[in-house]
Amino acid sequence: MPRRSAGAAAMALRGVRVLELAGLAPGPLCGMILADFGAQVVRVDRAPRSAVSADVQGRGKRSLALDLKRPGGAEALVRLCRRADVLIEPFRHGVMERLGLGPEVLLQENPRLIYARLTGFGQSGKYASSAGHDINYLSLSGVLSKLGRKDENPYAPLNLLADFAGGGVLCAMGIVTALYERTQSGRGQVIDASMVEGVAYLSSFLWKSQNLGLWNRPRGENLLDSGAPFYETYKTSDGKFMAVGAIEPQFYEQFIKGLGLDSDKLPNQLSFSDWPEMKKKFASIFAQKTQAEWCSIFDDTDACVTPVLSFDDVVSHQHNKQRNSFIKNDQEEISPRPAPLLSRTPAVPSFKRDPFIGEHTEEVLLEYGFTKEEIAKLYSDKVIEFSKPKSNL
Repeated sequence: MPRRSAGAAAMALRGVRVLELAGLAPGPLCGMILADFGAQVVRVDRAPRSAVSADVQGRGKRSLALDLKRPGGAEALVRLCRRADVLIEPFRHGVMERLGLGPEVLLQENPRLIYARLTGFGQSGKYASSAGHDINYLSLSGVLSKLGRKDENPYAPLNLLADFAGGGVLCAMGIVTALYERTQSGRGQVIDASMVEGVAYLSSFLWKSQNLGLWNRPRGENLLDSGAPFYETYKTSDGKFMAVGAIEPQFYEQFIKGLGLDSDKLPNQLSFSDWPEMKKKFASIFAQKTQAEWCSIFDDTDACVTPVLSFDDVVSHQHNKQRNSFIKNDQEEISPRPAPLLSRTPAVPSFKRDPFIGEHTEEVLLEYGFTKEEIAKLYSDKVIEFSKPKSNL
């Protein structure tokens, strides 16, 4: 198993066996979350394997290379699922059924199995069998229409919202919820995790706050969508940026004071017509000092002004260092520490490098009840593959 510290034995998901069918982005994050919190996650990679895994979120996982399309491949997965608690399946609607590996088959073999189906459009509906990516799921959810500056096209913030938040995180929440329910019923169930619905659910506040006047104006002219001069980013003299979130009057007052301005000589904070002019004024002031100089002014205040940190800077920032918010693995690769923090059974992420495809094939199959003879037969039939890492890797 991946190397962890002594505290790993007390993790919240210890003993939970997860099979993650290899996929892109959201599925690997879902599996990594479960692994970080103690689950034994086996990534079932495709065989014949490609040279490099597309999964950069393989922390704490082991890899088994299996060709589900060969005779014996699907049967091997059925056997694995008999001893598993969770299956994470990222394929388009109908793929698993065509392989004879649909929920009706696997839940009959193991009624306690949590069968998590993580897809963009879900298991039903017009687009269920269609290809798509984060930007498509974001657009269909309605959320994309809210993202973007005034007089510009809507834009997707990387692929964070639909893929990872609406997909990977909410699927992990669904799995943990189903595992908890199983402690009462003793039965597994199917999770239909749609990224469209996941990101729509994340936007519940937008839906339920429509009567509050927060979103009445066109995109890019509202309080939280880059319309307000006190909820915006500003460039500093050294080409860096500061983020301002001074919404409440008492915070806004401290913000204005930090800029060296007098609020009595300025328009009312919520005077929409003055917002464009106020932005220009604030921008000209921020451009006069470096990011570090602005930090020295606004740190230790409640002005809600913070530096926009690059990946290079974020690890060394005092607050993040004090909380050990970032970790380094055996390969000196830095990544965020698992969140949230649990006081008694915290996540203890593996510090070992991510697995190579097929690195643990034999080890996992033996653990799941296959004999050495059966493993040899699967290998000769090209159903499975092994990959022993070279010593210099």
